[in-house]
Amino acid sequence: MPKRSSSVVGREFGNGVRKIIERTGLTQRRVAELLGWHEAKISDLLAGKGGVDEAEVRELLAYCHATVEERRHLIALFLESGEKGWLQFPDDGVPDQVHTFIENEKNAKKITAWSLTLVPGVLQIPEYAHVVTEASPVIEAADVPAVAAARSARAKILNGDREFVFYVHEYALRLQVGGVEVWREQLAHLLRVSVRTYISIRVIPASIGIHAGTSGGFYLLEFHKFPTVVYLESLNCCLFFDDTETVEIYENTVKRLDAVALDEEESRAVIDSILEGF
Repeated sequence: MPKRSSSVVGREFGNGVRKIIERTGLTQRRVAELLGWHEAKISDLLAGKGGVDEAEVRELLAYCHATVEERRHLIALFLESGEKGWLQFPDDGVPDQVHTFIENEKNAKKITAWSLTLVPGVLQIPEYAHVVTEASPVIEAADVPAVAAARSARAKILNGDREFVFYVHEYALRLQVGGVEVWREQLAHLLRVSVRTYISIRVIPASIGIHAGTSGGFYLLEFHKFPTVVYLESLNCCLFFDDTETVEIYENTVKRLDAVALDEEESRAVIDSILEGF
């Protein structure tokens, strides 16, 4: 596989190999020496940049005594690292809880989210998240409390270490989720967090009609060292893109949303007017 920039699936592969190397007790330099490789080759592999072929990957995994299951999983990731997008089907059917998305979310320097129908996940209060989880057709009733709690825990990333921009359609704010008290508290929470300097909430007013975001919600994750990642999800799967062409399409979509969105003060006024309408 030719050497290239780091990709989402490449980093997933690299992280898996890193854990196997760490288990041997050997340093990356020593493993490289024993295989007759330059240390930079190991570094690029672990960073998800490629620079190795399948035979070399198999040699490395065999030397580090990876299990058969680990080899199958990592080889599959390696082979998929050259594809344009990466589709994941979570075992538990909960796309926004896949560790790949959560890790990328934690490492991003800027997160831009567009939500057409609901309050964005990390802005949801626990009670709202519980009702949303309960309504999912792929989550068993017995699993709702645990999944809802995990979703709420993602709000920990809302700190000044990164920048957040949330575009939310007016209808998502007017959709009553749970009882009136849950709905009111959710809107009040949006007002509280919207004054944080690192969080921008921009409302797309219903009055503009059709717009660039009608095809569905998405996340745009920007990093200090890695290419920007687009994240999409459906009921039971999620999709990552980091190729230039796809990223540009979604960056242009954000620009078009930005052009029709209300500014932060106007957006707060819309949220406040909905609250006053009770």
